[in-house]
Amino acid sequence: MSLQFEHTDRVLTEKRVFHPSPEVVRQANITKYMRGKGFDTWEELYRWSIENPEEFWAEQARELYWHRPWSKVREWNAPYVKWFLDAECNIVYNALDRHMGTPVQDKVAFYWEAEDGEQRAVSYRELYREVNRFANALKGLGIQKGDRVVIYLPRIPEQIVAMLAVARIGAVHSVVFSAFTARALAQRIEDAQAKAVICTDGYQYAGKIVEKKADVDEAVAQVGTVEKVIVVRRAGLDIPMQAGRDHWYHELIAEADPYCPCEPVSSEDMLFTLYTSGTTGKPKGVVHVHGGYMVQVYTTAKFTFDLKPTDVYWCTADPGWVTGHSYQIYGPMMLGATSVFYDGAPTYPDPGRFWALVEKYGITIMYTAPTAIRGLMRHGDEWPNKYDLSSLRLLGSVGEPINPEAWMWYYTVIGKERCPIMDTWWQTETGAHLITPTPITPLKPGSATYPFLGIEADVVDSAGQPTPEGKGGYLVIKQPWPSMMRTIFKDPARYETYWNTIPGVYFAGDSAYKDEDGYFWIQGRVDDVITKAGHRLGSMEIESALVEHDAVVEAAVIGKPHPVTGESIKAFILLAKGYEASDELINELKQFIRKNVGPISVPDEIEVVDKLPKTRSGKIMRRLLKAQELGLPIGDTSTLED
Repeated sequence: MSLQFEHTDRVLTEKRVFHPSPEVVRQANITKYMRGKGFDTWEELYRWSIENPEEFWAEQARELYWHRPWSKVREWNAPYVKWFLDAECNIVYNALDRHMGTPVQDKVAFYWEAEDGEQRAVSYRELYREVNRFANALKGLGIQKGDRVVIYLPRIPEQIVAMLAVARIGAVHSVVFSAFTARALAQRIEDAQAKAVICTDGYQYAGKIVEKKADVDEAVAQVGTVEKVIVVRRAGLDIPMQAGRDHWYHELIAEADPYCPCEPVSSEDMLFTLYTSGTTGKPKGVVHVHGGYMVQVYTTAKFTFDLKPTDVYWCTADPGWVTGHSYQIYGPMMLGATSVFYDGAPTYPDPGRFWALVEKYGITIMYTAPTAIRGLMRHGDEWPNKYDLSSLRLLGSVGEPINPEAWMWYYTVIGKERCPIMDTWWQTETGAHLITPTPITPLKPGSATYPFLGIEADVVDSAGQPTPEGKGGYLVIKQPWPSMMRTIFKDPARYETYWNTIPGVYFAGDSAYKDEDGYFWIQGRVDDVITKAGHRLGSMEIESALVEHDAVVEAAVIGKPHPVTGESIKAFILLAKGYEASDELINELKQFIRKNVGPISVPDEIEVVDKLPKTRSGKIMRRLLKAQELGLPIGDTSTLED
């Protein structure tokens, strides 16, 4: 990562503040914890957690089960850290085993629904039994502690079973999003040196059957490490099975013993690798471990989402992304929560599918991405208004900064002005929330608000000095946290750049600013900052301003070289229903930006497009737009949606 500027300019000003109701504050998990510690305000609790981070995290860790206790909470030898030294644990024990023999065992762990309407309700006890059987099946195939297993499955119950079974025996899972191509799959198998791949014959998405076994065969043929391929029958396709290598999941389960001991592992043993795309070159394998990851994911799920025994929780993310790992599987399960697991497109068979699920299952907490929110906004208010959304009590946002217009739609149309929105900032590399509200935080549309307990964040210049209020700079974390990645798999030098670009702190690669109340506002990736006439502008803020106009539902902004101003601004926009591209509309949008933001932020060019290049997790790939516009190499596109 390179540092390209000293400061960025703030171009948006958001003054609206939304306070939680007294009832929300009174019943929040964080309020009960705060009062129990003897603090009257969040500020007092946060200050204590920063002054005593090891005490805070150890206190949270004691709520979980450990096979052997730790001798030391933290050992920090920058840029490497260890948490809960000498301890033995297994995150699966805390997600499953500790619920057995309690009322949780008979609770629904997951309401699963497929796009075609097929559905299952899976209890914790049923999940426990299947995980045990599959763990034994894996051991029977020669999978041992430390082996890497690639999981290439859609959102079906067997995906969850596979993750938990691999981790249960001390092996390392590497989940690859099921829509990735054979080439992208092969890259990840090769880098992880995976011994086995778990896949499916095929699945339905957006009304079409997607065949997957051929992709696996093609990928495995390029890599020499895979000894076993396990296939879940989902679509009922006639597929080739290679004798000795390929095995049907259902046959393995039927033959496996019903109990497999949960393997105690070191707190610092690898739990998973997850591949995230860099701007160029091959994807990087982020390494997370059992102990610290377990503690922080559990803690943030408890306090950010305020999960309670009566909740029905829905994280819309696929476990192919870190959000699915942390807040679809591990976090909620450690809390004994009931979740919804939907395998399908958000607009199939119509744009009401998400809202129909909320009504059907009585969902109380919904966690989704800004791109999904904007995509559903595009279809109008009539779709959510057809359904009873009164069960919702809390909403969440993840993946990229949410623009104020989308935030307000989510708050008013979906949450009916009574559901706090947890706008969470974190990364694959961080493992868990770092900057996020809790239900008691006064909210500003578009701001992730404050750092979480025990997290010391700041905005600094290239010398590491704090920037003035309202002035943008580099978003950094000053102290290690339990769920942080331990390295990049087989590439420690790449890991170290996170800590040595601005010496002594973790540099996230994002620009941000803090306002007069200390709220954090993420301006976007540093690579997306535009320098025009001496001003450094965050692309996200210009995009947010464009989306404020009724004609625009989504926007992406890039900078292009300009001989006079340094860079010019080009915007790519998607139009709302009922609007058509015209010179008049383009001029109207430019005047709208001039009036509401200022002349320096007015795009020099605005192009209407049918779609924007996005990763499969919903993030806009601005670098791809820029590369195509300027005729540059496009780099790694393995995570591209289309």
